[in-house]
Amino acid sequence: MASDKKTLLLKHLEEAHATEQALITNLQAHISMTPRGSYRTSLERHLTETQSHEKAVARRIREIGRARGVVDFAYGVVTTAVGQALVLTKGPLDLLRAGPRGEEKLLKNARDEVVTEALEIAIYDAIEALAKAVGDESTARLAARHRADEEKMLAELRGHIPPLARAVAEAQAGGSPSYDWTTTGAAETVKRKAKTTRRPRIKRTQAPTSDYDKLTASDVVGKLSDFTQAQLSDVVAYERANRKRATVIDRAQSLQEDEPFSGYDDLTARDVAQRLTDADEPTARRVREYEGRHRRRVEVLEAAQRQLSGTSS
Repeated sequence: MASDKKTLLLKHLEEAHATEQALITNLQAHISMTPRGSYRTSLERHLTETQSHEKAVARRIREIGRARGVVDFAYGVVTTAVGQALVLTKGPLDLLRAGPRGEEKLLKNARDEVVTEALEIAIYDAIEALAKAVGDESTARLAARHRADEEKMLAELRGHIPPLARAVAEAQAGGSPSYDWTTTGAAETVKRKAKTTRRPRIKRTQAPTSDYDKLTASDVVGKLSDFTQAQLSDVVAYERANRKRATVIDRAQSLQEDEPFSGYDDLTARDVAQRLTDADEPTARRVREYEGRHRRRVEVLEAAQRQLSGTSS
C-alpha cells in the first residue's frame, strides 16, 4: 500500500514537472511580445520562479528513488499531461499568427496565465496532501512553497487584467492604441542585434562569463542562482556599466549575501560535505539555507541535514 502511494505521488510530481516545463516555454513567448511595464515585470519574475520550480521538482523525483523519472516523463507520461500541455503551448503558436491587435493578445495571455496558475495551485495542493499521507515531509514542504509562489502570481495576474481589458476597450472604441511593439522583448532583441551589426559594443567592465553578452535577461536571471558571490558582484557592475537591465540587477542583488564561511563558493560539493562532518549546528544551518537559495547541490543539502539531525539529537 505504501509503495502504491509513493508511485501515485511520483505521478503527480511528474505532472507538476510537465506543467512547469510547459509554463517556461509559455512565459518566454509571452514576455517576448509584452511591452515594458508592471505586467511584463511580473512575467519575468515568475519565469525565474518557474525555472527554479522545474529544477526543484526534477531533483525531488530523483531524490525519492526514481532515477529515470524525468526521462520517463519526457517520453512516457505525456498522456497524463497532454490536456494541460495543449493548453499551455497554444499561446506561443497564437503569437505567430495574424489576428487580434496587441491589446487583445495581452489580455488573452493574462487570462490563459490565470488558468495555468489555478491548475498549478491544484496540482501542488494534491502533491502536498499525498506527500503527507506517505510521510514525505520534504515533498510536502516543496509543494507548499511552490503553491505560495503560484498564489502570489495568480493575485498579480488578476490585478493586471482590468487595465488590460480597459486598454482593449479604448483601442476598439477608436482611442489611441496602448500597445507599442517597439517596447517588447522581441523588439529589444532586434534592436540589440542591429546595434551590434552597426558598431561594436563598448564594454567598460569585464563580462561575468564568456557567453554573457549572448544571453537574454531571462537567460541570465535563470542562471544567477548558480553564480558565486564574486560573479554576482561582477554581474551587477557589468549590467550597470552596459545594458542596465533592471530585472538582472534586481535578481543579482537579491542573491548577494555573506557566504556561510570564508571561501565557501570556491569549494566543490564534496569539499563542503566534508567540512560539514565536524561543523556546529549554526554553521550547518547557514550552509543549508545558503545552498537552498543558490546552487541547491543535493550532496551539500543532504550533508547539512545529516549534521543538523546529529547535532540536535
